[in-house]
Amino acid sequence: MKIAIPNNGNMVNQHFGMSESFVIATIEDKKILTVEEISAAEFAHQHQGLADLLVKNGATVVITGGIGGGAIAGLKQNGLQVIKGASGEYLKVINEYINGTLEDKDVVCNHHGEHHH
Repeated sequence: MKIAIPNNGNMVNQHFGMSESFVIATIEDKKILTVEEISAAEFAHQHQGLADLLVKNGATVVITGGIGGGAIAGLKQNGLQVIKGASGEYLKVINEYINGTLEDKDVVCNHHGEHHH
């Protein structure tokens, strides 16, 4: 299984659509085998581009902090499971997911009229 997380350094990025990179963690037998960082800078606020990028890199689960409804819909249309409201160091968050203790906090961002491009 591969898990994608928008990152800001070693932390979960709280704004999915503005994340310049994602970490893709490969999980086997409840252990993290590899973690690679991929650039997503060219896909900022392009939901389909981000979804395609994550699917192309083998992700089946996306764990994120804040995310908008359009991005959630785009990810789910591409068969990705989305877990929202995560925060903290992404390795800790991945381990919580593996151990079944990470909760989907159902946090959906609503940024109408806030375009910081």
